[in-house]
Amino acid sequence: MSDYEAVFCIVNAGYSDIVMDAAREVGARGGTVIHARGTANKEAEQFFQITIQPDKEIVMILVPSDIKDAVLHALYRDAGLKTAGQGIAFSMPVNDVVGIASPSAQPATAQPTNETAGAPENTDGAQ
Repeated sequence: MSDYEAVFCIVNAGYSDIVMDAAREVGARGGTVIHARGTANKEAEQFFQITIQPDKEIVMILVPSDIKDAVLHALYRDAGLKTAGQGIAFSMPVNDVVGIASPSAQPATAQPTNETAGAPENTDGAQ
């Protein structure tokens, strides 16, 4: 089982702040917003009984696996299909993560293997 999950929430343009506020309430720290354009057809609008706006925002939030369900529930509550944001949210497991500091993580420091580590290799025999 992965330590992190990627939560994606697709909402009407202008509702990404509501998504992030809901996610932060249950422990998420931050996210990334991508501007997008939806391509749903009239059948989808009739099925969901909503009018689908073409301009969208995709909010990507990397969260610890243990709060993923709480984040999804908060997004459904505050930005779901029955709200003005008309959001759809889903999650995907994340195999590896770099660049995120956790309280238990110790930063790795690279140690040079010799005095000239990082210097370009001399291949012509000159000193």
